[in-house]
Amino acid sequence: MVFACAEHSRFIHSLGVYELANRLLNNASVVKLFSEREQVLLLASCLLHDLGHGAFSHAFESTFKVNHEKIGARIIQENPEIRQILDGVDSRFAVDVSQVILKESKYPLIEKLVSGQIDVDRLDYLRRDAYFTGVSYGYVDFERILRVLRIENGQIVFKESGIHAIENYLISRYHMYCQVYFHKTTRGYEIILEKIYQRIYELVRQGTILPGDTSLITQITNHPDDLITYLKIDDSYIHTLLVSLMDCQDLILKTLIGDLLHRKLWKAIDLNKISEQDLEKIKKQNPFFWAIQGTSSFTYIDLEGGQTPIYILSEDGKISPIEQVSPLINSLIMSGTKTDLVLFYREETPDLRR
Repeated sequence: MVFACAEHSRFIHSLGVYELANRLLNNASVVKLFSEREQVLLLASCLLHDLGHGAFSHAFESTFKVNHEKIGARIIQENPEIRQILDGVDSRFAVDVSQVILKESKYPLIEKLVSGQIDVDRLDYLRRDAYFTGVSYGYVDFERILRVLRIENGQIVFKESGIHAIENYLISRYHMYCQVYFHKTTRGYEIILEKIYQRIYELVRQGTILPGDTSLITQITNHPDDLITYLKIDDSYIHTLLVSLMDCQDLILKTLIGDLLHRKLWKAIDLNKISEQDLEKIKKQNPFFWAIQGTSSFTYIDLEGGQTPIYILSEDGKISPIEQVSPLINSLIMSGTKTDLVLFYREETPDLRR
């Protein structure tokens, strides 16, 4: 909707994450600490880590009460074709891949390499998303980062010689979230999509007859654990369904879908720039046509923020959190977290009395 060239898929991203993990295993200091089975476990987890994502990703999850990580774990264990391949390693292998995806701490090092402060997932999507969106913020020297990665006493650390690459990674991540992932236009379209999902969910629960093939969406609404149905609901199905629902009698749903398909973006204004009087006036409108969304932008979250710190290994063997070694990162942590509250609303609310 915003970055017209960003047409890449989770499939090519998963291949990229797999490739980065493969390159990491070329690091002699790392590979010697993993058994052959653990190496394959890392690669398989990288390849399958996004398997459970549904149609249009996170907007679908929040409305239909599904979790892509839990669903991904179920697919890994219950899909006959995938299970047959993974059972070729051993009968416990599929379960172990699922546990890595669910972060159950059985393989903590592998979990951190797949999903941590600096992981192969982020290293791929930051650079890939920057390339396809055409922005220059997300360039990350992943080759350098992978070369300086070490494992000391069961902890992932990075040699001090690579600290500038890590600083660049953290700042690039911050800029990508501010300028791409949290772009106001992107967020505006996501809110409209979420409102569409919420209205469909509400109408289905009420038993409203809707045009088009609503059998799958009705089934997943009433049975969110139905894995077979979930797998049938992809972006193509949702897009076709939305086009069909343009003929529905529900004016709220019809208006929302029209806004999305015809790119009628809602007004977006920082919450601190609107008067209390105007805010209360907007809040009196139908809740399907306005929303307040907050985002928090930060460069780095340390242990106090609930994340394992990034540790730096100095030449004398001392291991320290990055903020104690990098004045740049320390100053950014001290500057705090930027919280951004934005009001999105439709300037012309349809007359629902018709």
